[in-house]
Amino acid sequence: MSKYINPYTDFGFKKLFGEEANKDLLLDFLNTLLPKKHQIKTLSFNNPELLGATESDRRAIFDVYCEAKSGEKFIVEMQKAEQEFFKDRSVYYAAYPIRSQGLKGKWNFELKAVYFIGILDFVYDKNVPNPVLIREVSLKDQHGEEFYEKLQMIYIQMPVFNKMESELTTRQDKWLYFLKNLPSLEHIPAILKEKVFRKAFQTAEVASMTEQDRLYYEQNLLDYWTYMATMDTAEQKGYDRGIKEGIEQGIDIGETQKAVDIARNLKKEGLDPILIAKTTGLSLDEIARLD
Repeated sequence: MSKYINPYTDFGFKKLFGEEANKDLLLDFLNTLLPKKHQIKTLSFNNPELLGATESDRRAIFDVYCEAKSGEKFIVEMQKAEQEFFKDRSVYYAAYPIRSQGLKGKWNFELKAVYFIGILDFVYDKNVPNPVLIREVSLKDQHGEEFYEKLQMIYIQMPVFNKMESELTTRQDKWLYFLKNLPSLEHIPAILKEKVFRKAFQTAEVASMTEQDRLYYEQNLLDYWTYMATMDTAEQKGYDRGIKEGIEQGIDIGETQKAVDIARNLKKEGLDPILIAKTTGLSLDEIARLD
């Protein structure tokens, strides 16, 4: 198994950025994305599960939901794969912390800023010739001038980030390099030997986990690779038939290849072959022959 956790798993992301003991890591990361006027000095975690105004309303469950001492609210989501209505979902999620600011009785409707930050493990702008690493979105008028500054969407397309260690110049560069390369690193790069990153690496070290957390992480990693292999298979089989049809037929046609892909990834992570066999349905001999 890799020395450090995979931050693209639910467990890995929340271990790094969603625990009270590590909110200084989240604060440091967020400040590399925020404008000077909304830099965070202290923050607190809010309940990541918000209910609608009535029993019939849908609920929203965020990866991380936090608030600065000055009142600004931040939703941080790690998104593994593209969803058909991802932009809609972003706006829908951002509406919850906006509505939650409503006060009973006399109120002048003044709101604190709300930020939705999506860390994307895929390129959303895949039809754009040169997709940008970070898309910052706000409400603007027909002249392109900002109309409302208190709702901001920030999308980070992680596959676009390809800087090498020697090319890291900003704190933002360092955090993105950390997130993208963490599972493949065996030691702390020299440029990341700062206090905040040392803590991040210590938090991410699999060997320092409790037995319960390690078992939970292994299952989470299995789920992650299963999901990613399913999406890859569906996309490959359905490329000429459209995404929806591809997912339906690709899953049916590509089960064997999916199992092989999952097993190969889990084998690279160092998981027990017996556990891999139980998860994928492949034999131990088949697993032993994988690269």
